[in-house]
Amino acid sequence: MAENKTQPTDVSVEEFLAAVEHPTRRADGFELLDMMRELTGQEAVMWGPTIVGFGSYHYKYDSGREGDAAAVGFSPRKANLVLYGVTEGPHADRLLPELGKHKTSTACLYVTKLDDVDRGVLAEMIRTGYQHVMSEYHTP
Repeated sequence: MAENKTQPTDVSVEEFLAAVEHPTRRADGFELLDMMRELTGQEAVMWGPTIVGFGSYHYKYDSGREGDAAAVGFSPRKANLVLYGVTEGPHADRLLPELGKHKTSTACLYVTKLDDVDRGVLAEMIRTGYQHVMSEYHTP
């Protein structure tokens, strides 16, 4: 079976964020770095070339495919910030309507800029998403 393309790297998270061209995305990336670091108690790690991740877990699907992924994380893309793992918490459905301007997909939350969302609600989503992923999938 093929190895996952998105693996942890030794690239500096701070250097990656400093190189983000869009000034709002860059500033929001540094704010998310501090917020996620504080809420998870984990240091940031680059996963692949563009994802800043916190914590990790091992998954195994019924198909036999397995691998490791960041418990929560984000990527400052050109069009928006993509947040991973934050919609996994048990309260995400209740919190999303309170968050502010956003979009979602199956596993991602898309935010144009942090000023569009309630940071307290976002913090709760990060905290509960991280705790949920780590309790459901993490094996010591």
